[in-house]
Amino acid sequence: MSVTTQDQLSADLAMGTVMLKVGDMKKMSAYYQKALGLEVLSEGAAGTALGRRGLELVHLSDGKGLNLPARGEAGLFHTALLFDSQSDLAATVLAAAQFDGSLFTGSSDHLVSEAFYFNDPEGNGIELYWDRPRDTWTWNGDTVAMDTIYLDPNEYLNKYLNEAAVSGLTAANAGIGHVHLQVGDVATAEKFYVDTLGFAKTTSFHGQALFVSAGGYHHHMAMNVWNSRGAGPRKDTLGLGEVVITVPNADEVGALAERLTVAGISSHHTGAELRFEDPWRNQLRVAVG
Repeated sequence: MSVTTQDQLSADLAMGTVMLKVGDMKKMSAYYQKALGLEVLSEGAAGTALGRRGLELVHLSDGKGLNLPARGEAGLFHTALLFDSQSDLAATVLAAAQFDGSLFTGSSDHLVSEAFYFNDPEGNGIELYWDRPRDTWTWNGDTVAMDTIYLDPNEYLNKYLNEAAVSGLTAANAGIGHVHLQVGDVATAEKFYVDTLGFAKTTSFHGQALFVSAGGYHHHMAMNVWNSRGAGPRKDTLGLGEVVITVPNADEVGALAERLTVAGISSHHTGAELRFEDPWRNQLRVAVG
């Protein structure tokens, strides 16, 4: 059963900080600074907050003593950083490739976007991407057309890289565009993220992947089973700690809390934010932005 319109998440929803548990804080912090052009916003016992232009994008917390997740476990597929321009994207792709080219995993034209993929030193996936203008996206009813077409990284850099973008790397705007998870099965993911949370389904791929959004975006979140079909609840491992989602007001948080209660899903509601887990124990926090 799909949610009614009044139960859908706000069109003003945005993806917030992605929190990671890391085994080597020094190495991981260096990667996010030097390879991705993020700046340290704060450091302390709670971890290291990194971002651009004062906006926290990634938070690293100390996970010493924890193991890396196995390939087939549920958890993070990638954190996607969205850039305002193709030149800003190209500058960060160059920085990541120069830092350690072996961490580059591919690049694709998705029709709605142009994307480059990396892993960080502890295997957390990263997407760096730029959106094509929304009026160029093709919709068939409620389904957006997406594809995976090879995108030559060298040609891209030759076309869009410029000195201003390289020198202004850390000053360029960037945000968390979407978060992509590994889950055990797509049907359960749809029941949770669409029917209960209130995202709208924007596309799916043959029971292998699901893409969901609010406000007509191509996707704010995605879930796939490419490496993790049949995975059960997560163990406490390195990798994804928490995904933060922001909504415009406390009424949105309260309405979601009610939907979770009706669905029999436990949560902790402080009034301003709501903490809960998906069926694979991926931790989510919805807060007033």
